[in-house]
Amino acid sequence: MSDQPVNLNKIRKARARTTAKAQADANAVRFGLTKDQKMRAKGENSRVTRIFDGKALQTPPNGSDDGIE
Repeated sequence: MSDQPVNLNKIRKARARTTAKAQADANAVRFGLTKDQKMRAKGENSRVTRIFDGKALQTPPNGSDDGIE
């Protein structure tokens, strides 16, 4: 053993930080996208939405049967 006292609280916190970092890295690999990938996907989704909204067929309002009896 060393002659200096050991702060067990610091060791415990350091161990918890490394464990949390390892878990965060694993979650990033499993679930995460980079910020650039998220922004590209958001832009692509909005572009596709605009394209399809412009080409959508007009539907009659609810409750209307277009005069068919």
